[in-house]
Amino acid sequence: MGLLTFAAVALGAGGAVISAPIVLGAVGFTSAGIAAGSYAAGMMSSAAIANGGGVAAGSLVAVLQSAGMAGLSGAATAGVASAGGAVGLLTALI
Repeated sequence: MGLLTFAAVALGAGGAVISAPIVLGAVGFTSAGIAAGSYAAGMMSSAAIANGGGVAAGSLVAVLQSAGMAGLSGAATAGVASAGGAVGLLTALI
């Protein structure tokens, strides 16, 4: 693996980890909960309608809400870094 490829993977992984909390907040998953009128609120509404009035524990909305309020767990950080690194690698190979 060349230096350019290594740099692309590192930038992809680091960029994904740094930007994940920013993106979560931008779509409405904030540290104070789901922002009214946001994309996250629409997701929560759809999930609640589909689930008979509540949001299921462990669902995508519940996980994103938890990450928005408390930050990413170690496993989630590793997953985001891996995905970002893969994108960086694919970008370098193109």
